[in-house]
Amino acid sequence: MMWLVAAGLGVAAHASPIAQTKGDFVDKFRQLEGEDWPTPTDYRNAAGAPGHRYWQQKVDYRITARLDEPSRTISGSETITYHNNSPDQLRYLWLLLDQNYKRDHIAQRAETVSPGGQISMTEVRQAMRYKEWEGGFNNLKVTDASGRPLKFTVVDTLLRIDLASPLNSGAATTVKIEFTLPMPEARVVGGRSGYECFTKADQDGNCIFLAAQWFPRAAVYSDYEGWHNKAFVGSGEFTLEFGDYDVSITVPSDHVVSATGVLANPEILTAAQRARLAQARTAKEPVYIVTPAEALAAEKGKPSGTKTWRFTASNVRDFAFASSRKFVWDAMGVKQNDPQVPLVMAMSFYPKEARPLWDAYSTKAIAHTIDVYGEFAFTYPYPTAQSINGPVGGMEYPMMTFNGPRPVKDKKTGQLTYTERAKYGLIGVVIHEIGHSWFPMIVNSDERQWTWMDEGLNSFLEFEAERRWDPKFPRARGEPRDIVEYMVSRDQVPLMTNSESVLQFGNNGYAKPATALVILRETILGRELFDFAFKEYARRWRFKRPTPYDFFRTMEEASGVDLDWFWRGWFYSTDHVDISLDKVVKARLDTRNPEVEKAWGRDKAKAEPTPLTIARNTQVPVIDRDPATRDFYDETDRFTVTAKDRKDYDGLKKKLEPEEAAVLGFKDNFYHFSFRNIGGLVMPVILKLDYEDGSSETIRIPAEVWRYNARAVTWQHVTPKVLKAAEVDPLWETADADRSNNAYPRRIEPAVLKLRDDPTGDNRMADSELEVTPDSTKTRPIKKDEKKDEKKDEK
Repeated sequence: MMWLVAAGLGVAAHASPIAQTKGDFVDKFRQLEGEDWPTPTDYRNAAGAPGHRYWQQKVDYRITARLDEPSRTISGSETITYHNNSPDQLRYLWLLLDQNYKRDHIAQRAETVSPGGQISMTEVRQAMRYKEWEGGFNNLKVTDASGRPLKFTVVDTLLRIDLASPLNSGAATTVKIEFTLPMPEARVVGGRSGYECFTKADQDGNCIFLAAQWFPRAAVYSDYEGWHNKAFVGSGEFTLEFGDYDVSITVPSDHVVSATGVLANPEILTAAQRARLAQARTAKEPVYIVTPAEALAAEKGKPSGTKTWRFTASNVRDFAFASSRKFVWDAMGVKQNDPQVPLVMAMSFYPKEARPLWDAYSTKAIAHTIDVYGEFAFTYPYPTAQSINGPVGGMEYPMMTFNGPRPVKDKKTGQLTYTERAKYGLIGVVIHEIGHSWFPMIVNSDERQWTWMDEGLNSFLEFEAERRWDPKFPRARGEPRDIVEYMVSRDQVPLMTNSESVLQFGNNGYAKPATALVILRETILGRELFDFAFKEYARRWRFKRPTPYDFFRTMEEASGVDLDWFWRGWFYSTDHVDISLDKVVKARLDTRNPEVEKAWGRDKAKAEPTPLTIARNTQVPVIDRDPATRDFYDETDRFTVTAKDRKDYDGLKKKLEPEEAAVLGFKDNFYHFSFRNIGGLVMPVILKLDYEDGSSETIRIPAEVWRYNARAVTWQHVTPKVLKAAEVDPLWETADADRSNNAYPRRIEPAVLKLRDDPTGDNRMADSELEVTPDSTKTRPIKKDEKKDEKKDEK
């Protein structure tokens, strides 16, 4: 049932006990707890924290791998030790083969195209490549620890290994797997890893290899889903089990390797490189470990054989590496206030084609990310954080990220430049991908089910980090005013939708949840409450596996604020924010004093326009022509204070208690504001009031103002001041979709009308370089030199 909620199918975790059968009341504040959210257990408690019986599996890997550069193939052998910490007995293990790019793999077979007869060059190249090349895991061999074959079954991007005997709770088992994996050309076949070769005339012909999802990895077995054995269709990324890795990678002798973990055989580096690495630990600026000159020399030389690089990593959920002779390598130490990890080595690997952009920004962006994310969540727990330039524009792994932007070289002049977009694109993608080290590499959520849990939370923190890099950082994911166009669009689904069914993936998985959290921090909770609750969520689920419900419950429990209405609107619906200020009424108390009230009534009547039937009559009225027709009623009107009026008022004053008399003497103005919720998403109403004395105040009306009527409400404000104007959401902080109905009185909206060019139509005659004479419709070739000859004759 939980999957149905996650898939956005509108089915609750169990039948709702509430049924509205009278009227059309819609309760936007109905509690999700116990109705839509799963029941708390000993594994996940009602506060959103891991329960006292929480468990998760542990999987350790020992891998030897070889990169064959000519065939661009990885061959490997791995020993997996699977620790069953669950209360269940397991008869088989599921593993992931996410790079199983066979010609008929599920992602390719399920791919759709847009109608209209257009296709990109890359799509054609991909189709051509698949005719001659096939990737995927080949030569699979699976045995137990003693070398005895184990039965296995490949199901598209999944591998099931049938164990020789059931694996009991608390026990461990070992399996061994041999495999080969042809690497895809990333910019042709696509995917999250692969190779890129620099083969143009002005390039060196060498390649960069990025290896990710390159070995069979254990799928998750969890308390809330069992085996997470949903095939990889292309969008929903990977959730995995934590464990320890010991990986040896054999590559050409002139390659430089970057990988998850710590280099266990640093003697593979030259003495000078080891010295530079030590210097970088305390340097204030990045230090070259492999210099540009050394990388250039390697590009021009030839390997003398192979070298084996060995890396170890503890308590990580994956392992990736990059290898190339083209790599320049720079690094600097980042200090942390953490006795466990007081220093992190921020490191970047990139080819000469990425300089000077990468020299300037990549490693410094890593350091900045470690500082900001450490403040919002927890200090970085690993010894290294790396950014690698290659053909993959942005992807994350433990201690490793693949990032894309480079400078450009003019083909004619050779001039090297980079765009502003490339500069901020590099800084932004490094922040984003390094940020994934926290979400989901450590706070281990499942993107294959809930995209927003890692992409959205990470995009929120990326937004905060970018604003701290440069207040004018040119990014849109997080600023409320920038999400409006998406929020009113029709082709969208709720955030609580399975990753593979998401429409507008970037807006849904990244921008909307990031914006929701910005609004939650700045407008709903305030920074103090939000930051405390968010850090508590990160702390609770560090190195554990949270669900959305754990996040929702923690944010409410730690902040002390009921947010069910917020989750329901932003995460479970496609409503948008559009609050209209329809009317403002200025009222005062009836003093019961006839002298005051009837004078007020007379002034009000005088302010009314004269009826046309009176204004247009030119004849002298009878009462003016004939004074005899006038009597007492012509000398008085309904606003005349009578003796009875005075007598009644005097009697009233004698009956009033002092407090009641004070009420009648209260002279403040009562303003009634009528709000209409057009977009359907209930939100606080931020109301700016401008007074005639030149002063202003902003009142934050809580979202609960909509609890009795989610469509329209009237709210009262009492002040001795005279109101001149009012405006809803003056700072544009709630993603209100229509600002034209926010101001009262209404404003004249500015706009620019662009001139539309008159269509000239198709002119195949001109395109064919033909012309006609003024005397004939017959065509002749255009004589390009005729006009030049005419000008010569004129001279």
